[in-house]
Amino acid sequence: SPPTPPERQIVVGICAMTKKSKSKPMTQILERLCKFEYITVVIMGEDVILNEPVENWPSCDCLISFHSKGFPLDKAVAYAKLCKPFLINDLDMQYYIQDRREVYRILQEEGIDLPRYAVLNRDPDRPEECNLVEGEDHVEVNGAVFPKPFVEKPVSAEDHNVYIYYPTSAGGGSQRLFRKIGSRSSVYSPESSVRKTGSYIYEEFMPTDGTDVKVYTVGPDYAHAEARKSPALDGKVERDSEGKEIRYPVMLTAMEKLVARKVCVAFKQTVCGFDLLRANGHSFVCDVNGFSFVKNSMKYYDDCAKILGNIIMRELAPQFHIPWSIPTEAEDIPIVPTTSGTMMELRCVIAVIRHGDRTPKQKMKMEVKHPRFFELFEKYDGYKTGKLKLKKPEQLQEVLDIARQLVVDLGTHSDCEIEERKSKLEQLKSVLEMYGHFSGINRKVQLTYLPHGHPKAASEDEGKET
Repeated sequence: SPPTPPERQIVVGICAMTKKSKSKPMTQILERLCKFEYITVVIMGEDVILNEPVENWPSCDCLISFHSKGFPLDKAVAYAKLCKPFLINDLDMQYYIQDRREVYRILQEEGIDLPRYAVLNRDPDRPEECNLVEGEDHVEVNGAVFPKPFVEKPVSAEDHNVYIYYPTSAGGGSQRLFRKIGSRSSVYSPESSVRKTGSYIYEEFMPTDGTDVKVYTVGPDYAHAEARKSPALDGKVERDSEGKEIRYPVMLTAMEKLVARKVCVAFKQTVCGFDLLRANGHSFVCDVNGFSFVKNSMKYYDDCAKILGNIIMRELAPQFHIPWSIPTEAEDIPIVPTTSGTMMELRCVIAVIRHGDRTPKQKMKMEVKHPRFFELFEKYDGYKTGKLKLKKPEQLQEVLDIARQLVVDLGTHSDCEIEERKSKLEQLKSVLEMYGHFSGINRKVQLTYLPHGHPKAASEDEGKET
């Protein structure tokens, strides 16, 4: 057999704008990723990405690349076609993520709940020719009516100027959301009319508890979630003593975890952020952001690096003849952060439950020697096996008739042994007379033949029981 090729390092290329590739979350995660013995990380410089042809870009076996403002996505796609690296986040799908219409279409196809919406497409050359009817407290888009409050979003996901229009009963006007500037994320405007140029998505306003839930996936089986104050409230950003936006830890429901999995798989983005609105007892996805990291969470950095490293090694180790298997060490104790500190997360409850609707067996045993019992035993072929089981009503009636007759016959005797036998027969008679009739499987009589008499240590199946 030919010799096994030598092992070599797996090169993971980071292709993103410097602001992203050198950010604190990315730096923290890459430092941890480099601790994998066979993984080497190469960060492609912004100058190379912007100005060099893709043929001159560093080669890599695995590519982590994602779009942000100013990023040449077309060149990244060309590079991926040229070098064919393993992609952590699909590049072609990132075009769809930049268009809110496509995002909502994909979410709908996947059966993921989202707010009721309609798309208004305007021709830039003839903006007045569109299917929009505006009333004082509503808009009608393509025949769909949206009473105020409603939300107006530009179709471009890069445009963060989202407006919320209020009804006249609440004072009218609109709240204008934008990317955070200092301590502001929105401002109120007295303007109540919708924008007359550009294409938009109109959707119903979801009444949340004043927070947005941000979800961050790392593969389909991991999702970290946290809540922040909604920018639609008053536009003032809540910050801590270090100037960072305050986030609150969130436990996702089983349904929300399934949604996170669906989003991750549908958009082919291993690392993916999206927004949830919790309203009226349901969770609705209102935005998919693509590649996005949690900020200021050491636990997340550890988890993210471990998952990414395992994904890369599982995919590429075999073809590079690297001896590797997913570590099987015991899982860390599931400690999760809460608003009041940290506590252990309850993962599951395992219960072994026995039904409690059966009464215990009630047995009586007695030794019988009267010929009538032997006749009954012979009548139903008890001698074939040495045992006889009687369940049918007519069979039980025969046993009862014998018991009744023997009780009468023994009634005149005063011998102690006979008295004991009489009490047993009376007990047998009373058991068989219970309920006034024989039905169901509530009683049975078992006869066991003992040719040498009753042994000293009686076993369970000897004698006669009902």
